[in-house]
Amino acid sequence: MFRPALAGFDIRISDFSCEGGRAIGNEAGEKRIGIFGGTFNPIHQGHLRGAEEIREAFRLQEVIFIPAAIPPHKRMRGIIEIHHRFEMVRLAILKNPRFRASDVELKRPGKSYSIDTIRHFLKEYPDSHLFFILGRDAFMEIETWKDFQGLFSLSSFIVMARPGFHETSHGAQLPKGLIRFFRYDQKLKAWLHPSGHALHFEEITFLDISSTKVRELIEEGKSVKYLIPAEVEAYVQKHGLYGKIGYTNNTKENE
Repeated sequence: MFRPALAGFDIRISDFSCEGGRAIGNEAGEKRIGIFGGTFNPIHQGHLRGAEEIREAFRLQEVIFIPAAIPPHKRMRGIIEIHHRFEMVRLAILKNPRFRASDVELKRPGKSYSIDTIRHFLKEYPDSHLFFILGRDAFMEIETWKDFQGLFSLSSFIVMARPGFHETSHGAQLPKGLIRFFRYDQKLKAWLHPSGHALHFEEITFLDISSTKVRELIEEGKSVKYLIPAEVEAYVQKHGLYGKIGYTNNTKENE
């Protein structure tokens, strides 16, 4: 049960191992699974590299990519159909055995709320430790999410941050409304929740790529090579996505 008070903490340091300053659950045989949701409109190399660095840093056995069918906080204008976004995610991660795509939000009617998705995977993996992965910008708006207080009772969180983030004062790392629900553990370098779950901030390699920029380049008929996987680029061309059918890539191969 969720307990919104610091006095309710009953967390033992022995419940975690500490690797490189990270709190890692150490239940024997426990499977660690990352849940990485997003619009992925389209998925790009920044998404993939960030997920891989998180997987490695937190020893995740699997990272599940979950395209949002109907993102609650975004207008649908400019967001292509979910079946296209799901297929691009599937193609992008095909060669990584630790990544997989889930169509759970495609199949579920209505808006794609993270709390419903986390509950789904808790049922699918009842003996696993879930880590919900998201970017810093999304995290700073988490108080607008459905039942946001309950999210931290269900899963640990990993917030991907830019290099230099750890120089930020602790008081500025969390939205003001969340601070009273957590306490910072200096040894574990993590924010601990009364439920026993942890909130981590992990600096990742900053790749200045955004889905918005990719879409703009495609609309202008410019190359997106090396910004998105080749399989995704081919899919975009094949289906004429993002407003430019059969755009030309003028980049020549090295001779």
